[in-house]
Amino acid sequence: VDEFPPDCGFFCRQTRNLKFIGVNRRNKMNELPQGKPTGIGADVVMASALVDYENGSILSREVVKTAGGSVTVFAFDEGQGFGEHTAPFDALVQVLEGEAEINIAGQSHRLQAGEMILMPAHQPHALKALKRYKMILTKIRP
Repeated sequence: VDEFPPDCGFFCRQTRNLKFIGVNRRNKMNELPQGKPTGIGADVVMASALVDYENGSILSREVVKTAGGSVTVFAFDEGQGFGEHTAPFDALVQVLEGEAEINIAGQSHRLQAGEMILMPAHQPHALKALKRYKMILTKIRP
């Protein structure tokens, strides 16, 4: 897949070289109420409950999007991931549950629930689910 539909979220729009295979986009922003894109407002929510697992897929839900960055919750089925790519911004990954392997500039990192790592701007990185996992990705625009 070389081109992505406009509703696929910031991640695929910013990383055109990324290949999405088996990604389910059922959590589309345009399905949520206008003016309240996340549907959560000022309510307290369990971050891991914002997106469900689906066999063979990666699901995501954008929670916040501003000119300064965005916050997206992802659920990866075991074995699913994003191939190596770069991004023009820093991104913070916070693992909510499960286990992931994150490679940054050739160095492999194994993360589990409760751990986080910064993926620096312009550094090649890749993510893979060693076990099903959920994460929060916070994109920080310069």
